[in-house]
Amino acid sequence: MATHDAIVIGGGVSGATLAWHAARAGRKVLWAEKSERLGGCMRTVRTPEGFWFELGAHTCYNSYGALLEVLEGLGLLGELQARGKPYMRFLDAGGLVPGANMGALFRLLDKWELLRSLPRLVGARQEGETVYSHYSRLVGRGNYGRVLGPILSAVPSQNADAFPADMLFKKRARRKDVMRSFTLKRGLATIAEAVGAAPGVEVRLGAEALRLRQVAGGFRVELSSGEALEAPVVGLAVTPAAASSLLREVAPEAAGLAARVREAVVETVGFAVPVARVSHLPPATFLIPLDDVFHSVVTRDPVPDPAWRGFAFHFRPGLPFEERLQRAAAVLGLAPGDLTAVTERRTVLPSPVLGHQRLVADLDRALVGSRVALTGNWFAGLSLEDCAQRSRAEWARVAG
Repeated sequence: MATHDAIVIGGGVSGATLAWHAARAGRKVLWAEKSERLGGCMRTVRTPEGFWFELGAHTCYNSYGALLEVLEGLGLLGELQARGKPYMRFLDAGGLVPGANMGALFRLLDKWELLRSLPRLVGARQEGETVYSHYSRLVGRGNYGRVLGPILSAVPSQNADAFPADMLFKKRARRKDVMRSFTLKRGLATIAEAVGAAPGVEVRLGAEALRLRQVAGGFRVELSSGEALEAPVVGLAVTPAAASSLLREVAPEAAGLAARVREAVVETVGFAVPVARVSHLPPATFLIPLDDVFHSVVTRDPVPDPAWRGFAFHFRPGLPFEERLQRAAAVLGLAPGDLTAVTERRTVLPSPVLGHQRLVADLDRALVGSRVALTGNWFAGLSLEDCAQRSRAEWARVAG
């Protein structure tokens, strides 16, 4: 029986932040992840040529105070890499819409419908509204269905119509001593890797938590590796379904509440292409289809490389891998054989609806007095900063 001061389950940004706060407080931390790599949605693919691209999260901002606290504590501020000007481009009927950003967007919108909707901007509030009900009032239902809906669904890589409108975008204070938009020089997975190498943190990969139960002095976690671990504090940085399963014996009310959080699946295909093969495609931070089998394409273009370009296609679930690969290649005017470092990833993301904030408040009340920290991307929002803030707050609660 291995004993630690804290056990953290889940290797993504939420688990990384929680493990870092625990280790910084002088605790001996065991950090377990069921896959063979740390990072979760911070999934950086690195090629033998030294090129890298992201399959998941791709951008940080100087408003990410909780995440910057971790980066500063890890000594990673010198590794920040500025991201260049963003170019949002659109795909319509298989072709690239001329222009980028607001110019391309304005070209696609019905101007008369937009003008008729403009008076509704006065006094418009997001609270209590879905993404669809709020934004369709501002631009018109036709404009929303044709253009704005696909843009907003590209943000969480799923249909965002039923999302609470006030969860999608947030205003935060900015740090003026940090570049406005950044990644890291070797990709965002560097963050999780640095936490895993931090003093006081011990990592277990390929170890899924199967059972959590209460014992004298704390909790026992049984892993798929056959190991049993004990600690007075446990952190769960996992999906709602996994959290519900693990909480059944130690916090049944919280388990039931977590089970009510809806989830969505995103199937991503990423790859690198020599620059010469895609010289016909202008720089594009995001490619957003108005109607296709994928939600968005995110590129490595904001951090340009002289020899390579990287692409990640975020597909709706259910399409076989070969068909996804063929569709991605066709969008770029290539054949599947032109793609290198091809990698796929299946991600489970929360899909919140109206009432989600009340559900989270009920969940927090159910955990009062418990030394189980519950964190992830399904509380205040999906961004890296939302995850880092939740983990910081949960560590303060259970360590207090």
